[in-house]
Amino acid sequence: MGKKRKHAEASEAPKEEVAHDRPKRTLLGWKDGVPEKQNSSPVFRNREKVLVTCSRRITYRYRHLMLNVVSLLPHCKKDSKVESKESKGATLNELIELRNCSSCLFFECRKQKDLYLWMVKCPSGPSVKFLVNAVHTMEELKLTGNHLKGSRPILTFFSNFDKEPRWKLIKEMIVQIFGTPKAHRKVKPFHDHVFVFSIVDGHIWFRNYQISVPHNETDKVDRGGLDKMTLVEVGPRFCLNPIKIFGSSFGGPTFYENPFYISPNQIRALEKKKAGKYSKKVKAKTRRKMHELSNPLEPDEFADLWKD
Repeated sequence: MGKKRKHAEASEAPKEEVAHDRPKRTLLGWKDGVPEKQNSSPVFRNREKVLVTCSRRITYRYRHLMLNVVSLLPHCKKDSKVESKESKGATLNELIELRNCSSCLFFECRKQKDLYLWMVKCPSGPSVKFLVNAVHTMEELKLTGNHLKGSRPILTFFSNFDKEPRWKLIKEMIVQIFGTPKAHRKVKPFHDHVFVFSIVDGHIWFRNYQISVPHNETDKVDRGGLDKMTLVEVGPRFCLNPIKIFGSSFGGPTFYENPFYISPNQIRALEKKKAGKYSKKVKAKTRRKMHELSNPLEPDEFADLWKD
């Protein structure tokens, strides 16, 4: 006959097993119990976004230039046209804030002849106003160069950008606006074209070149073999004449004013004045010739008196 269980043993319930905490999962696998090292310095991430827009009544040529610039900047946002009035600064600042941008390129067309470019850092500034000359779009040039849309450009500047404070400020603004962020969702992670900014006669000249590399498997370019690389121009082309540098966004105190700047209205007025004087001289000469032909002089009887 079997032994009876004691009452104490019968009253004991089975112990529940306590579930251990599962290790945290990461992209690289399961994380052990070793605490992760935290960097004291935060990692900088470029979140630059540029708003590109234009004024109303812009001509087709200048609109094509704006679209070319939009195609070169994958981190930009294009918006509808803005009325070119005195209150355009407040309207554009509000629009930049709504679109969550930090910079702006505003193409302002006046009298359907002159194009001005506002390069602005929002909301605290500074801002630079340029007169755009020598405009040649991609459709107009039809160059042989071609690069991938969305790839990151290499920005190159001539050495005279580091000589004066105004050029240093403009250079820094160009780097922040035209430099494409590395981690942007529309950006390809390599470089295949170059933006060239040069200063000649106080004007900034812009050129865009493709980095052409031989693609044959037998003739690959070694690392550092720059002699086999060539530059092929893509376009567009334009020239920027700086007018003023302001302290805040679309206005504020004037940091710099170009003393050699002459507005296009003054140039056209001088050309008209010169053309008026010249036409008056030509008309006076023709009237004099017609008068001489209609009223010929009578022959002088004493003209041959002292001749032998």
